[in-house]
Amino acid sequence: MFLQQVINGLTLGSVYALIALGYSMVYGILELINFAHGEIYMIGAYLGIILLAFFTAIGLTAYSLPLALFLTLILSVIFCASYGFTIEKIAYKPLRNAPRLSPLISAIGVSIFLQNYVMLTQGATDKVFPHLFGASGFEFAALRMTWLQLFIILTSFVIMIALRIFVRKTKTGKAMRAVAQDKTMASLVGINIDTVISVTFIIGSGLAAVAGLMVAMYYGLVNYFIGYMAGIKAFTAAVLGGIGSIRGAVFGGLLLGLVESLGGSYISSEYKDAYAFIILIIVLLVKPGGLFGRAELEKV
Repeated sequence: MFLQQVINGLTLGSVYALIALGYSMVYGILELINFAHGEIYMIGAYLGIILLAFFTAIGLTAYSLPLALFLTLILSVIFCASYGFTIEKIAYKPLRNAPRLSPLISAIGVSIFLQNYVMLTQGATDKVFPHLFGASGFEFAALRMTWLQLFIILTSFVIMIALRIFVRKTKTGKAMRAVAQDKTMASLVGINIDTVISVTFIIGSGLAAVAGLMVAMYYGLVNYFIGYMAGIKAFTAAVLGGIGSIRGAVFGGLLLGLVESLGGSYISSEYKDAYAFIILIIVLLVKPGGLFGRAELEKV
């Protein structure tokens, strides 16, 4: 029973981690909480349903399900990345030198706009995601894992490892770390700040699209409001691990998923949304910067 709940928690935590990475990357570069990030995740879930319905209609799903899923994933990432790029240019870039409260209000406004945009274009009722994997899987002792859970966990971890390699080893990744450390010095050595910020939003939005597609596949239902709670939880995961830290976002997301799964199983499922916030309060009381956050000196 315990190991089964751990698997369920890792599945959910992998999704939280992907969304939390977008929060942490944007905050690390701009020190901005992008509250519209949850809505990008929601749009990714809707795109998964729309694209798979199209591929089913033209017969691609029956011909090759893996190819249809791969194309759905790629197109969802491209669409959501373009949304993230556009939001940054329209809602955040003009306010880059404004008081810090202004872009925060703009982010909340974008979130509300996207919720209503999806509700008006797709309807207020739940959309059903086709059950492509079914309930098939494999068993080991008392542990049972479905192929869908395995797919979500493995895909999430591969993406997280690839992101870490990208940030640590590539020229663009090094530029992102330089901008996060000191924008002025980065610009003086020839780094294009605007390009780095745009790339950050594109990558973060692409990760949210992957998470949205996976949640749609896992739960089978999507509505225009799912981005709100998922965004709040992913933000909680980012703060729990240390906002601005990629490693912290991954660890925070996985811990959040495990706490929800184990708490819902052994305590009460009615309060599963509260357990994560209780853990967050405890961690921040002990370590205000988060588990992997860096302590910052306050300049007086």
